[in-house]
Amino acid sequence: MNVSTWSIKNPIPALMLFVLLTFGGLIAFNAMKVQNFPDMDLPTISVTVSLPGASPTQLENDVARKVENSIATLQGLKHIYTKVQDGGATITAEFRLEKPTQEALDDVRSAVARVRADLPGDVRDPIITKMDLAAQPVLAFTVASPRMDDKALSWFVDNDVAKKLLTVPGVGAVNRVGGVDRQVHVALDPLKLQALGATAADVSRQLRLVQTESAGGRTDLGGSEQPVRTLATVQTAQELAGLTLALSDGRHLRLDQVATVTDTIAEPRALALLNGKPVVGFEVARSKGASEVEVGAAVKVALAELRAAHPGLEVTEAFNFVQPVQEEYDGSMHLLYEGALLAVVVVWLFLRDWRATFVSAVALPLSVIPAFIGMQWLGFSINGITLLALSLVVGILVDDAIVEVENIVRHLRMGKTPYQAAMEAADEIGLAVVATTFTLIAVFLPTAFMSGIAGKFFKQFGWTASLAVFASLVVARVLTPMMAAYILKPIVGTHDEPRWMGTYLRWAAWCIKHRWITFAATIAFFVGSLALIPLLPTGFIPPDDNSQTQVYLELPPGATLAQTRGVAEDARQRVAAVAHVKSVYTTIGGGSAGSDPFAGGSNAETRKATLTITLDARGERPRKQGIEADIRTALETLPGVRTKVGLGGSGEKYVLVLTGDDPQALQTAALAVEKDLRTIPGLGSISSTASLVRSEIAVRPDFARAADLGVTSSAIAETLRIATVGDYDTALPKLNLASRQVPIVVKLQDDARKDLSVLERLPVPGAKGPVLLGQVATLEFSGGPAVVDRYDRARNVNFEIELSGQPLGDVTQAVAALPSVQNLPPGVRQITIGDAEMMDELFTSFGLAMLTGVLCIYIVLVLLFKDFLHPVTILAALPLSLGGAFVGLLIAQKSFSMPSLIGLIMLMGIATKNSILLVEYAILARREQGMTRFEALMDACHKRARPIIMTTLAMGAGMMPIALGLGAADGSFRSPMAVAVIGGLITSTFLSLLVIPAVFTGVDDLGLKFGKLWRRVTGGSAHTPAAR
Repeated sequence: MNVSTWSIKNPIPALMLFVLLTFGGLIAFNAMKVQNFPDMDLPTISVTVSLPGASPTQLENDVARKVENSIATLQGLKHIYTKVQDGGATITAEFRLEKPTQEALDDVRSAVARVRADLPGDVRDPIITKMDLAAQPVLAFTVASPRMDDKALSWFVDNDVAKKLLTVPGVGAVNRVGGVDRQVHVALDPLKLQALGATAADVSRQLRLVQTESAGGRTDLGGSEQPVRTLATVQTAQELAGLTLALSDGRHLRLDQVATVTDTIAEPRALALLNGKPVVGFEVARSKGASEVEVGAAVKVALAELRAAHPGLEVTEAFNFVQPVQEEYDGSMHLLYEGALLAVVVVWLFLRDWRATFVSAVALPLSVIPAFIGMQWLGFSINGITLLALSLVVGILVDDAIVEVENIVRHLRMGKTPYQAAMEAADEIGLAVVATTFTLIAVFLPTAFMSGIAGKFFKQFGWTASLAVFASLVVARVLTPMMAAYILKPIVGTHDEPRWMGTYLRWAAWCIKHRWITFAATIAFFVGSLALIPLLPTGFIPPDDNSQTQVYLELPPGATLAQTRGVAEDARQRVAAVAHVKSVYTTIGGGSAGSDPFAGGSNAETRKATLTITLDARGERPRKQGIEADIRTALETLPGVRTKVGLGGSGEKYVLVLTGDDPQALQTAALAVEKDLRTIPGLGSISSTASLVRSEIAVRPDFARAADLGVTSSAIAETLRIATVGDYDTALPKLNLASRQVPIVVKLQDDARKDLSVLERLPVPGAKGPVLLGQVATLEFSGGPAVVDRYDRARNVNFEIELSGQPLGDVTQAVAALPSVQNLPPGVRQITIGDAEMMDELFTSFGLAMLTGVLCIYIVLVLLFKDFLHPVTILAALPLSLGGAFVGLLIAQKSFSMPSLIGLIMLMGIATKNSILLVEYAILARREQGMTRFEALMDACHKRARPIIMTTLAMGAGMMPIALGLGAADGSFRSPMAVAVIGGLITSTFLSLLVIPAVFTGVDDLGLKFGKLWRRVTGGSAHTPAAR
């Protein structure tokens, strides 16, 4: 039973079905979250091992290698990245995407547990976490108040703000940046200690044993039970100063005799500044599955309530990654409406009949809205990728309806009643509409099953596009004919052919008669379009144009917080002078906003600063890359600092990695490559991890003297550690307050750290009583690497090269051609990681998806036409579309990157669509009306040229707003795609209207030859229609 005929005869059920679908779609749309990108679960696990005060080389030998060797045995492991720096090592294990994240986490946990016993005794328990892309901060605020000092403000953020915001649904974490921590300092006087023969370690340990609450058993008094507690804690710093402690040799002393006790703040190791003023900042991260937009709105409400409760509190927004998501969403919605409107205008221009236009326009919302039901059922969110799919499909959705309506109108012009015309026209064109829709689905669906990280993104793209296209088929077969039958009016009077039709038919006839010339020209066009590929810059993802950017500053190892602050302030003043910069938020030694989630927690060093820069709105400034170039120029003369400009996101940096086991050879190669890299024109700054060397104080014990006096190396190390920075924070005594514990730190007075002779006179515990440190060891200056990077269990050197707007593919080629890269010393090799690796992966999986698409199209067509040869004619349209796409990209100066590849995939579906309409009608005319081949082809051209041109223009119009990058959304990702589609559409339509009829005759002749051959081989008379 024909669906269209049924729905024309029974209009009520069809109407009710669409009422239901629309209602369901609207509910699903409201229930879906608005996000920037889909939440991805990547099986990447990081292990953080900390041993405060240990040097990178020691940690590499004692910790990193052992953990790596244990993790390397795990199944499904792809790469191991290790970063070792002062006091900590971060080992990141990246697994293949097929491995479930939880399983990866458990595997790594057991691998670390296997080697836990081999690690040094005082290493903290390794922290094992899975990488959560959603946990990136989306908002940062700064707090100031005239009523509170830094200490009170920091506690206010840690206590009140964090408690308030963590109750907001969707907020994953609140982290304070800058500010200070309260601490009780016990500053020992080195001379008095020396006179008493006591050590700093002694005092610290004794204090911990005294200042403690401990459980002490149970008594049974008066017929009931009572627990016993030993309460030996003091409440204030003054009480602490009066404590009397016992020393290890039996003597005792009052704490205030050898030390000054103050209730103060810990030595600051981090700082936040807004436009140069020190502030206490905090960052808010969303939890997985939450919508950025909802979280942003809820956080603002919660902060407004806090302001009301604390008058005089100033909360300033330092940066905002929610705004771009909101803009993207609003912009995409506008583009959808504009595209739809333009598509409808095109229909009206052709048909000049508002009723027919209304019938085809209804198809648009009714195809998009039911698609939301499927999207929600599959667990998708409304994000950049799904909105992209919808804005691409807008042009296509009207297509089926246009083809149906145009055909019905043609039948009306023959003088039939609307009811009769709708019945016959829908019946006649049914196969073509079904075929075109299924070829489009055959193209879009394979992208949903691509491998790699790209595949994780495109799962949502492929399904969303396929669902919307399928919904448009249902509308075109069920609703459009039924509405046309009851809404359209009979047409009275004659209808003139448009003027261009005659010219087109003459051209088409010429092409069929001179088909070899046509073929030759077509092949030349195809070869020419392939020749354009090398001219196109290749990239991975085009750089975005959001109103935020960052500057990273890195000072030499050993820089103090005050030095970093001075440099950061100098940099801020230079940046603030650049046009279109609105505000600058600086974080030193903390804050992870906008940082690379793959880099691990390696930015909490006092020598690193991050300036987050807010720019003017998109319409009021040039492209961001231009402003970033100005910032680079402003910072060029900043002395003694490495700078990186840009969010370090996709399309902004290229990472070149050299790896090898021999540190010396690696160092030599790295220096040679760095020299060569600076000769490539047009790159931004180039930073390498090879040249970071820091100065350190080496304590070298005299083994004979130490053994004689019974002094061990670990006793020396412990004495020095506690004297200079205090004990490990897990071993510190605590002061209990009403709502928190304040650590008590015992160490020497700060100025003792500035004098080596004071340290040499420190008493060290020995077997025969305390010994002066200088008697058993010498203290001298030495140097060592500040950071050790390892990749897949070998040392490596990373060069981060700023692309500053240049395409990744071109830079990769330029780097590969450098003499020092081509002649690397033995044992050193170059590897691709990061964007470059993902780009290779992307292009291969896209190639596969395209091949699958072509195969699926062929299979769908064979099934529908029940013929093996005619689908070949239809596929001939594919190569014709490529040329236009490449020319379009060249003219618009866009790179051949991920978005333009999506455009090409789409083009494949659309190019076949046009040729299906022609071929299907030609076959129909020959079979049912008994025409000759030439007559049938000319009739097909005559009847189908108009719907083909209409659908092409409607689609082009639907995508025009995207190609031009109109509206509030950032068009840098979508625009190349729309450009590729529009360029390809124009050529493929123009050429398929002329070339496909000629190809049809060639394929048909081939079929006859095969038929004759087959008859000769089998000796039978197969029923093949003779060519007339």
